[in-house]
Amino acid sequence: MPRHLVIGNGKFLINLDRNTYMRDLYYPYVGQLNHVGGYQCRIGLWVDGAFTWLADPEWKFELSYIEDSLVTEVRASHYHLGITLLMNDGVHQREDVYLKRVRVHNHWDTVREVRMFFNQDLVINETEVGDTAAYYPQNNTVFHYKKDRYFMFNGLAGTDGIYQYTAGVKRFYNAEGTWRDAEDGHLMGNAIAQGSVDSTVSFRLHVPPNGDETLYYWMSAGKNLEEVKKLDNYVKESHPGKLLDRVEIYWQRWVNKPEERDYGNLSEACVRLYKHSLLIVRTQTDVNGAIIAANDSDIMQSNRDHYSYMWPRDGALIAYAMTMAGYQGMITPFFNFCAEALSPDGYLHHKYNPDGTVGSSWHPYLNGGNMQLPIQEDETGLVLFALWQDYVRHGIIELPQSLYRTLIRRAARFMAGYIEQELSLPKPSYDLWEERYGIFTFTASAVYGGLIAAANFCSLFGDEERSSRYRHTAEKIKSGILKHLWDEEEQRFVRGLVLDGGVWVKDKTLESSVYGIFEFGVLPADDPRVVSTMKANRDGLTIKTDIGGVARYHHDYYFQRSSDIDTVPGNPWIICTLWIAEWEIECAKTLEDLESPRRTLEWVVSHAMESGVLPEQLDPFDGGPVSVAPLTWSHATYVLTVVKYTEKYKKLLAASKA
Repeated sequence: MPRHLVIGNGKFLINLDRNTYMRDLYYPYVGQLNHVGGYQCRIGLWVDGAFTWLADPEWKFELSYIEDSLVTEVRASHYHLGITLLMNDGVHQREDVYLKRVRVHNHWDTVREVRMFFNQDLVINETEVGDTAAYYPQNNTVFHYKKDRYFMFNGLAGTDGIYQYTAGVKRFYNAEGTWRDAEDGHLMGNAIAQGSVDSTVSFRLHVPPNGDETLYYWMSAGKNLEEVKKLDNYVKESHPGKLLDRVEIYWQRWVNKPEERDYGNLSEACVRLYKHSLLIVRTQTDVNGAIIAANDSDIMQSNRDHYSYMWPRDGALIAYAMTMAGYQGMITPFFNFCAEALSPDGYLHHKYNPDGTVGSSWHPYLNGGNMQLPIQEDETGLVLFALWQDYVRHGIIELPQSLYRTLIRRAARFMAGYIEQELSLPKPSYDLWEERYGIFTFTASAVYGGLIAAANFCSLFGDEERSSRYRHTAEKIKSGILKHLWDEEEQRFVRGLVLDGGVWVKDKTLESSVYGIFEFGVLPADDPRVVSTMKANRDGLTIKTDIGGVARYHHDYYFQRSSDIDTVPGNPWIICTLWIAEWEIECAKTLEDLESPRRTLEWVVSHAMESGVLPEQLDPFDGGPVSVAPLTWSHATYVLTVVKYTEKYKKLLAASKA
């Protein structure tokens, strides 16, 4: 199940499913240590002797966020119970506190006693071994802890706090968990449990006829009992409702900059998704610099690993989008992260954990009896490319100066030396999809962009000798691209070269990522060779169902939904569809030329989930989300495309009036 709702503050991230059950809780890094791990922190209601969980099919949900904010707005209605819930969830913008407001509306003409139950199913530090759940009478709370991770739960119903509580064993022998104890409307009051444990608390309201009552539920996180007690007290003293209102206002200020963008002729829905995407990207970005690919732990069900890593490729392209949108300060830590993560030889590894350690990998050091670097070289080049774009956009020289020795020169030295001399192309590495080993158009283009960026920085700092050397190497790579990766017969750039029996052979598979040839500056978007390449991709990779969209490459097997490759060359990916739109924007000479990319932006809006979350892929037949959601890269690419569209629209509009 994709994550329909995400809230966070850069160090504390929570994912909710469509029932508003907490399913992922990341702390103290975004993406590292998931203390819920995909289990369900259930929410239930007991009304006049009848009990229901919010996951029961009779509940009807409407999912959204309060406009321009990271506070959810969810309406849940149960016709037979005569109850409607309006729920708002948010994470404090500064403190490690999760807040939930529930307004209970009674549709009947009599006073109703409503008891609301919240189940805490934690797996602290990602293991069920050795947890403790306990009632704390000093402040009428329940808390869970293990080692230096503490989570305290509390709430407010009118002037009353927790009504009943219990702690117990879960998923061990015959014990399902304390959530079962809630189903009769009463909790047994067990004060402590250790091992594989959960807890449940309840709150009691008396809701007037055709009226409303409001309750609040919150969780504080910290390193010890004193920290969570202090945060719990802060919530009570400030009042949770007022804190939620402040969270809403903060994010509305954050996403609506004083210098408001001119959105041209884009629809309100497109603009709304643009702002929502900025906010979603913010939730997936750790304050220490790691920009996480995705934090949907349900991917673990099909693959015993996840997307909660910082791929330098994703991170660099996301940073590029965010700096183009005006969020330079937010992505500065990313470049510092990369400088720290850079290997002694000057390259970036496959991926990283949010704390900066090297992540898991499937790229071997030994392949076919030959030693190799287990890297994707595009990741190193893209970081320098994004850093230069950041400087060009904002003119802040202090950041690249601080990274000149530790990141720029070291990475450039590696890329300038990691060359297949006979081809004047980068040596083989893994492609951006992490699936195949060779020399690829995308990688070569990214390395070209990275070396040009390095040359520009060297010149900026008066280091002309190095600048000339890196620029010369970049131009050699460009010559190699034009000579070896262009196919005269196909009239397009190929995916890449692979070594077959000691001979370099062209891989002519239609491949969306060759958009890098213009994106990273090798050739302009309107160069005839780029035009014929991108047209071939648009024609050959577009899904020929009612859903539409563009596949990664011909015969993409990842989460494949159809063997009819002529109709469905692969599942439609948000990013790949937007790459075509980016090219169309770059090529546009008139306002009419922008109509096709405008329709693509509308297509993305129409295929976002109800809450505005964008997945990695879509099902080519029903348009439902496939793989992880939200995918940070999807949201960032939408942001970048909107920025490029609005700036091109403004330019062409001015030209049309001249």
